[in-house]
This record gives sequence, C-alpha cells and structure tokens, in this order.
Amino acid sequence: MLWIKAWHIIFMVTWFAGLFYLPRLFVYHAQAQDSISNDRFKIMERKLFFGIMTPGAVLTIIFGMWLWQGYGISGAWLHAKLTLVALLVAYHVYCGKLLLDFKHDRNQHGHVYYRWLNELPVIALVAIVILVIVKPF
Repeated sequence: MLWIKAWHIIFMVTWFAGLFYLPRLFVYHAQAQDSISNDRFKIMERKLFFGIMTPGAVLTIIFGMWLWQGYGISGAWLHAKLTLVALLVAYHVYCGKLLLDFKHDRNQHGHVYYRWLNELPVIALVAIVILVIVKPF
C-alpha cells in the first residue's frame, strides 16, 4: 500500500501545481491587451488544464479510492478531507468553465478576482495536510 500512497501523493502534487498555476495564468490573461498574448494564454491554459491538471486530478482520485480499499473509510478527519476534495473537484470544474470563457473571449472578471480565486486551493491544501497528518478528530 505504500506504493499506492506514494502515487496518490505524487499525482496530488501534480494536480495542485495546476490548481495553483491556472488561476495565476487567468490573472495575466485578464490583463492581456493584445491578440498575440491572448492566443498564447489560451494555449498555455488549455495544455495545463487538459495535460496536467485533469490527469493529476483523475489519478489522485483513483489512487485515493485504491487506498480506501486497503485502509477502509474511518474517522471524522477522513470525511472532512473527502469534503474538501469534493470542493476541490468543484473548483477544478469551475476553472474549466473559466478556461472556456477565456477560449471564447467572454471573460467577465478582472485580474483581482483571479488573484483571490488563486488563494482557495492554498487554504484547501493546508486543511487537507493538517487533517491527514494530525488527524485532529
């Protein structure tokens, strides 16, 4: 099970790298004024979302479910963690919606919105790590 746990953590790190970076790209994209920059951001965002983030999310969940098979589902800390993971999946899907808005040139938010949006996965990561390591309840 240690190999499964290692792969779960590796893909979680991959997923979070994308969750941290995509909203940062949105910040710069929202500030871009020229078509060359807009086109470049669209490519970067698409490759990050579909090439790194989404596979990382799917594999994180697959290996996490595999861990359930080995360790079982017990403890309130795990239920809290799973709630946060569900919220991260919703955040991921929302980022995909924003990506499509940029792709079709219908972004409705300014760079400040994306700067705040960028902080949400940080809060989730801190909470999840504390729940998994400390198991406070």
